[in-house]
Amino acid sequence: MELDALMETVWRRYGYDFRQYARPSLKRRVANIIRGEGLKTISELQDAVLHDAVSMEKLLCGVTVNVTSMFRDPTFFLTFRRKVIPYLATYPFICIWIAGCSTGEEFYSIAIILEEEGLYDRCRIYATDLNEAALHKAKEGIFDTTKMKEYTANYQKAGGERCFSDYYTAAYNSAVFNPSLTKNIVFARHNLVTDASFNEFQVILCRNVIIYFNNTLRDRVHNLLYDSLVRFGFLGLGSNETIKFTQHEKDYEEIEKGEQLYRKIR
Repeated sequence: MELDALMETVWRRYGYDFRQYARPSLKRRVANIIRGEGLKTISELQDAVLHDAVSMEKLLCGVTVNVTSMFRDPTFFLTFRRKVIPYLATYPFICIWIAGCSTGEEFYSIAIILEEEGLYDRCRIYATDLNEAALHKAKEGIFDTTKMKEYTANYQKAGGERCFSDYYTAAYNSAVFNPSLTKNIVFARHNLVTDASFNEFQVILCRNVIIYFNNTLRDRVHNLLYDSLVRFGFLGLGSNETIKFTQHEKDYEEIEKGEQLYRKIR
């Protein structure tokens, strides 16, 4: 009951709707926030959130998931390069939506592939997320240099054709990615739970986001993604997500078994 009351307060006071997030993960994240803030109950957190915008920002960061990496699941990006890029090359202009872009690692991965395949200059990439703080970090393009070894290995496994360090400049403990990689990227706040479709896209990547929603919310988001995708467009999901058992299962064909990469066929 306390968790329900907290989520209702967040929805009514700030317009963020977490009421249909998967219950187990939501409980864990709220419990972590309570411990981190030195509180004892959800009711105490509710009171803080109701009266303090800073507390709300902390809750938002704690509830939304910002765990990502560049070229995460490298075989997914290798399949994208080999089997999706040739189709995209037939379009005069390409619109791509990275839904739930978090701190930006995924759209940098896609931008690098498009650059190497000679398609970036005729692309527009929409990078959206619910979390404004994550979007701000994504715009900066600054990442910890300790992650570059992992990202380089992922890049190579994903079919990278160049030296990965060509895409960033090392400065102290940070890797600053080339501004040219964001020149065709539009950053915007978008809430998959409450907001509507805003364009038509040849590619939509919504990876490792839907897994945190309950069945009702998953259906809503799948409808949104389906409506936003052109016919014969491509949908990419996370490694633990699937189009199976949804109402749109028969509206897609699988591009490569096990890679959660699909093409809309009707």
